[in-house]
Amino acid sequence: MTLPDARKILGLSPDEDPRSHLADFKQARERIAAMVRAAPNDTLADRYQQGLIEFDQALAAVQEHLEAAGLAAPPLPSNVTAEIPPSPAPRVSKRAVCYLAWLVILLTSIGGGAWIYLKNEETMEEQRQARIGFLANQGFIMVENRRWQDAAGTFAEIEAIDPGSGLAQRGRRSIEVGMVEEQTQFIGYWTGQATAELEAGRLDEAVAAARQVLAKFPAEKDAAAILAQVAIARANQSRSAAIASARQAFDQQRWDDAIATAQGILAKTPDDPDAKSILADATAAVEKIAADQAKAAELLQMAVARDQGQFDQQALDWLREANSLTPGNPEIAARLEKLSSYTRTLHVPGDFATPGEALASARDRDRIVLGAAVWKGPLVINAAVELQGAGLAETIVECSPENGSAISIGPDAKGARISGIGFRHESFAAGTDRFSAALVRGGQAAFVDCRFTDASGHGLAVIEGGQVFVSRSRFASNGWNGAAAIGNGSTLEVRDCESLENFEHGIESWDGAAVTLVNNRCEGNSRNGIHTDNGAAAANIEGNQLIANREFGLVLDSAGSGKVTGNTARANLLGGFVIRANAAALPVTANQATRNHGSGLILEKGLAAESYTGNSISQNSDPQVFTGADLATGDEPEPAKPR
Repeated sequence: MTLPDARKILGLSPDEDPRSHLADFKQARERIAAMVRAAPNDTLADRYQQGLIEFDQALAAVQEHLEAAGLAAPPLPSNVTAEIPPSPAPRVSKRAVCYLAWLVILLTSIGGGAWIYLKNEETMEEQRQARIGFLANQGFIMVENRRWQDAAGTFAEIEAIDPGSGLAQRGRRSIEVGMVEEQTQFIGYWTGQATAELEAGRLDEAVAAARQVLAKFPAEKDAAAILAQVAIARANQSRSAAIASARQAFDQQRWDDAIATAQGILAKTPDDPDAKSILADATAAVEKIAADQAKAAELLQMAVARDQGQFDQQALDWLREANSLTPGNPEIAARLEKLSSYTRTLHVPGDFATPGEALASARDRDRIVLGAAVWKGPLVINAAVELQGAGLAETIVECSPENGSAISIGPDAKGARISGIGFRHESFAAGTDRFSAALVRGGQAAFVDCRFTDASGHGLAVIEGGQVFVSRSRFASNGWNGAAAIGNGSTLEVRDCESLENFEHGIESWDGAAVTLVNNRCEGNSRNGIHTDNGAAAANIEGNQLIANREFGLVLDSAGSGKVTGNTARANLLGGFVIRANAAALPVTANQATRNHGSGLILEKGLAAESYTGNSISQNSDPQVFTGADLATGDEPEPAKPR
């Protein structure tokens, strides 16, 4: 700033000494600073501040002139800010009045009006600030109520009134934060609800909850993932229901239905192991039925050719086998009835009131026909008679568990035959003894189309050199084994039977008994499907299905001869096949162990894995083949002795 301009601003003539007016300069500056502090709004404060800056620049220019002229003077006031406290109103000199008048002129030139203009400006500013305050209050209330669109409009109006307003910026940020919080809460609630419904198996409810999210936020990945999980769960439910239906059809021997259902599953999931298994088993059953029918037709022709109108044991045996192979075949049933009539037939009821009375009067080759009823045992057979029921579900023989076995075959029964009867105990309370439902003690017997259930001991026990053949029968829910053979000379042949959910093994032999087990299904037993500890006796085990038992599918402790071939061990808890050193003489070939929860094949130490490579061992827990197992004698409890 030039010196003449500075003198003009300060109200000094060109030759006037400024040192005599220092007090006036100070008073004038304090008045200007007070106006800065008291300004009603930022706009006026800025204008007053500009005047203060020019006043300070004028004082500085005069100060520089005095210093350059070497004139001593007290420092002129400078850099005094708006924080200077107001002074008591002093007497204002004429010089100060000039300065203030200059300031009014200056402000007037800047603002474009006089004091009236400034007053109007102040009123408008107050109205503007009041409007901004009102809008801000309304905007934040809308944010709290999550009225995002209304709030955004309110803060946009503040921005229009006061561009760059901090209030508008804070408002927009609060909207953004609130919307994110609302989205997070909404998504968290409904995805949590959907997850809970999915875990509870309520799939429709899970879908509804997930779609609540996707309706508002289509790109939400968690909700989309839940819908994908629901789709998988639905497929699994459908698959489980189909598997259950196929198994039920299989159990009910509705082979075509089982095959069709399994094929439907495999059309969708070609590698489904359960469907494959059901399809294979049902197809094998159909093929076996066809083979059985052909065999039965052949036996019928042989029996007809041999029929001479009198008792013929060979022809009768052929017809019995044919009838067992094709139950319900009217031609075979009629021919069997004719040949059976060549012997004495005793009817219960009819000829006798109870089975016990009929058996007491029976002799070899007599036929005793039991009607459909629940008959009380225990029954004892001591002759080579045929005991024929109306069907295993229609004719039941039972007794209390403390009274012995429901039926016993004595040593004098050299060829008894029992068919179409169910044997059971009245309750499962064993008492001090664990009798079997059926007991063969030294005699010879055949059981065909029978059922052995709910015994306090074994379903069927063969002891003291008894010889038993069982076919097309079921052992289920017995207190020990489904079927058991014990002792030297005892033999048990079981074909085409089921042994299910017994409290010990499905089928067991020990202490020198021999077994032939062919095409049986041992499933869900509390220990092993089959357990043999035959010593030097034979064990022929072929084509059995050993499924989901709680220990192993098959345990071979010992056997002197025989073979193990074509068996399948699947989904057993501890493993598939266990071979001990004392059973090393048996060839073990063409067996399959799959999907067991333990190893597929467990070999006692001393047995070489190379000797068992002819078996299929896959999809079990590792190692697939466990070698060198330490299976010391005595690890398993001593089998119970039947009575």
